[in-house]
Amino acid sequence: MIEIEGITKRYDATTVVDNVSMLIEPRTIAVIVGTSGSGKTTLLRMINRLVEPTSGIIKLDGADNRSVPGYELRRSIGYAIQGHGLFPHRTVAQNIATVPVLLGWDKARINARVDELMTLYQLDPREFGPRYPHELSGGQQQRVGVARALAAEPNVLLMDEPFGALDPIIRTKAQEDLLAIQKRFGTTIILVTHDMEEAVHMGDKIAVMDAGKLVQYARPAEILAKPANAFVETLVGASERPFRLLSLGQVRDAVEQGGAEGEAISGDASQRDALAELLWSSRPALPVKGADGKPIGRVTVDGLVKRAARPA
Repeated sequence: MIEIEGITKRYDATTVVDNVSMLIEPRTIAVIVGTSGSGKTTLLRMINRLVEPTSGIIKLDGADNRSVPGYELRRSIGYAIQGHGLFPHRTVAQNIATVPVLLGWDKARINARVDELMTLYQLDPREFGPRYPHELSGGQQQRVGVARALAAEPNVLLMDEPFGALDPIIRTKAQEDLLAIQKRFGTTIILVTHDMEEAVHMGDKIAVMDAGKLVQYARPAEILAKPANAFVETLVGASERPFRLLSLGQVRDAVEQGGAEGEAISGDASQRDALAELLWSSRPALPVKGADGKPIGRVTVDGLVKRAARPA
């Protein structure tokens, strides 16, 4: 659990982060979103004390993050940034092993962890372990960067625009990989982005910052349905809001009785994907199948449009 209490950061007369307080529950993903200069990266970097606050307290599982030296704190917290920050003169395996080596893990434990993470990220350790960062694609470098951040089994992972430099297809895959790995390890993740689409997709809760202030901190559905002010409403985007609301729900939650013609859509798919398929194929309804492949009903254009409407 991360408790941020009245955190402020000033540089001379400029206040970059202004009296921010928020609670991040364990084993969840909190996304900090805002425009450039809103203070989101500075707030993130105060958690691992790459930036020292002017005032306020940050607690990790009840302990003040100033209770240990900064370098020790940073070894216990994963950190992944845009551009990956890989050491160009070290192999992939050596990059991933960086923090375990600093912590004094024995060689067998380090090798086992490196192999585990490379395998998890679908990078054959024998093929990719000896390679250098310049021999990898952008997507592969990103995976290695996140693997390195997770190598020492941290409870907390900080991520600053980690997918910003990736093309859309690789970016979507990287997001899904991170969600799967977070679920597997139960890591608490704080992710900074300027992309509201990414925030809605990734976050259990979203913190919206503007001019150094925290203007709203809530679950994605609440942010979309009840933006706190005009700034949040603009950030959400009026034209995109209905589709983002649908992206939060699964088809199984919108199933209606009855049948429909054509190939069935999975109940695990998002309601947004279902509406897109319905509109693209010019059909009023799609059959829906359960996990066992058997039909469980149908989903309709009319039903999904009602779900996308502004909440009463």
